[in-house]
Amino acid sequence: MDQSHVELLYTWLDETAELIGQEIDLSYLELLPLAGEVLLEGSPSTDYSESLQGQLSEKIKAIQIENFKKEEIRKGLQLAILKGMKGSTQQQHLITPDSVAIFMGYLIQKVLGEQETVRLFDPATGTANLLTAIINQMEQSVEAYGSEVDPTLIQLGLLNANLQKAEVEFFHQDSLRPLLLEPVDIAVADLPVGYYPDDLQAANYKLKAEEGHSYAHHLFIEQTLHYVKEGGYSLFLIPNFLFDSDQSEQLHAFLQENVHIVGVLQLPESMFKNEKFGKSIFIVQKKGQDTKAPKQALMAKLPSFQNAKAMNDMVNQINDWFKSERTS
Repeated sequence: MDQSHVELLYTWLDETAELIGQEIDLSYLELLPLAGEVLLEGSPSTDYSESLQGQLSEKIKAIQIENFKKEEIRKGLQLAILKGMKGSTQQQHLITPDSVAIFMGYLIQKVLGEQETVRLFDPATGTANLLTAIINQMEQSVEAYGSEVDPTLIQLGLLNANLQKAEVEFFHQDSLRPLLLEPVDIAVADLPVGYYPDDLQAANYKLKAEEGHSYAHHLFIEQTLHYVKEGGYSLFLIPNFLFDSDQSEQLHAFLQENVHIVGVLQLPESMFKNEKFGKSIFIVQKKGQDTKAPKQALMAKLPSFQNAKAMNDMVNQINDWFKSERTS
């Protein structure tokens, strides 16, 4: 990957968004899709003033996006999105770290084995950073789907997919409402953590709270599994306190009934400012006629992603675990 391409795209998007922002009063995150549109169309919108159209036409000449690799595009856009999110206090305006997205992509390849075509779903797509990072690593042919309620985030997700020429079908809706989606082979989600405000909709879920608001992260697990085939897998990025909350007994019972727990991999504490914000990768298989629980679930505390040797040892251990499960 050419780091100069990543920086060039970031700078181009940043400057173009700021240029458009001189004429249109929107937040930086709302301006980014407009900048991306100029890049995708190869010409500025005629809705802009002549002066701005002239400036944007000059900007277009300064970049040849067709020479960029998908990962260079993803990372360049990611830097611009991160700039826009700085100072944003909204919980949903967060991005899954690259190292985690890439590691989840590796785990997906392990659970899928030899499968040639894969239907993949992310019910909490956000800016589609996690989804496109995984698609870029897949050796299989991928049909991808993403759902996101936030209008700014889904615009950024769409831009992300379009710039990378990734075929993703997006649903712009509350992901906890019914989706027009056939069951998929695998789902992946960086779970939104917190309370779900729509008690009426939550009442349709087995994991609804007995009283007060239900936990969104619990409902997302149930909803995601609903759209996964029997025998299919889900990889969730979960808060480490998931199984210690006041509603965790309910969650335990639900999981026991519906899934085999494949593994829990705790992310390095160094990734989080405070250990109470720590997360783990939770891998489950939806129960089906021919499925069985692993002899022993894959449990590990991951070393720092910066520690290449320790990480390499961990990957070897995980590979061995999958090999022994497949041959048993």
